[in-house]
Amino acid sequence: MSPLATFKDLCVDAVDPARMGRFWAGALDLEYAERGDGLVQLTGRTRHHTVWVNPVPEPVTVKQRVHLDLHVASVDDVLALGATPYVVDRFRWQVLRDPEGGELCVFERDRLPDDRLYEIGVDSADPERMATWWADVLGARVVSDADDEGPWWTVEDIDGAPFEGLVFVAVPEAKTVKNRIHWDVDTPSVDALVAAGASVVRRPDADISWTILADPEGNEFCAFTD
Repeated sequence: MSPLATFKDLCVDAVDPARMGRFWAGALDLEYAERGDGLVQLTGRTRHHTVWVNPVPEPVTVKQRVHLDLHVASVDDVLALGATPYVVDRFRWQVLRDPEGGELCVFERDRLPDDRLYEIGVDSADPERMATWWADVLGARVVSDADDEGPWWTVEDIDGAPFEGLVFVAVPEAKTVKNRIHWDVDTPSVDALVAAGASVVRRPDADISWTILADPEGNEFCAFTD
């Protein structure tokens, strides 16, 4: 069966898109460009590497339910870009805050891969269910694993994605605000996504040509059709 959607690109909300755009361009080794409509566009070697940094009025107020995990040569390189330490010496990775306070995880590597984005982490009330849902939508597969911190479920082999997977982990707290990081998808049918369990947040109108949807746990994503 064909996937209901394919990965398109990433979006990051920011109070100061220029500042955050330069940070993520450096952290992800992408090219930076400002657009006349207030957006910042980061580009890489394929269209799927694109990251849009979107202006929003609201600052970070709660822990992000979606965050990025990065391959880095050194934590110091990311700190030099404007990140600050958050949780250190607890995990085999380091948890930092971006210049606006959003969490990110960095994994030091002896040799850096071409794609600096390692994984996208997603907090979830039911990670197995959500990983399975997204794997079905994207035509991918689910792998489960666990360590001392608990189990997690990863959606792997996502066609076109410039990262290894979407990693869903269990958290006790409920979602309370709009996610500041989300991914976009291309789809032949928004209705098929809704029939599969997505909900419509906003339909195309005079200002947008895409549909804003939410997955079964309320994580926003944008769906683009021809």
